[in-house]
Amino acid sequence: MSTAVSGTSNAAISNGYTQQEPVQQESLGKNAFMQLLVSQMRNQDPLSPTSNEDFVAQLAQFSSLEQMEELNANILGLAVLQQSNALMAQLTDSSSLIGKEVRYLDPASGDELTGNVTSVKIENGLAVLNIGGDDIPLGNVTEITGASADASETPADETDNESEQA
Repeated sequence: MSTAVSGTSNAAISNGYTQQEPVQQESLGKNAFMQLLVSQMRNQDPLSPTSNEDFVAQLAQFSSLEQMEELNANILGLAVLQQSNALMAQLTDSSSLIGKEVRYLDPASGDELTGNVTSVKIENGLAVLNIGGDDIPLGNVTEITGASADASETPADETDNESEQA
C-alpha cells in the first residue's frame, strides 16, 4: 500500500506538479489546460471512469480556447495596423497644406491669425502644422484661404505653353 502512494507521488512529480511550487501563470493557458486534462485521465477512478462525452466536451473547450487566443492576437494586430494607417492618413492629408495660406486659431492667445504652412509633423498622434515658426494643431485650422505661390504661377506658365503650341 505504501508502494502505491509513493508511485502516485512520483507520477505527480514527473508531470511537473508539486505542491511546493506556486503556479507562475496568472491565468490558465492552453498548455495548462492540456496538462490538466492528461492528469485527469491518468488519475481517474478505474471503478467509475469519466465518460467519453465529458472528455469530448473538454476537448471542445480546449479547441475553443485556442481559437479565442488566435482571434485575440489577430484583433490586436489589426488595431495596431489601423492606428498606424490613421497616423499616415493624417500626415498625408495635412501635407497637402504645405505652402498654402491658412486661417487658424492661435492655441496660446485664441486669436484668429493667418499664415503659410511650411511643414507638417505628427506629435502625440496628431498632425501639427508649422506656421510662421509656431506649431499649430491641425484642428485649429479654420479655413484654407489661398493657394501656394507655385500654384499662382501655374496659369501664366500654361498661357506661355499654349502660345508656343499655336
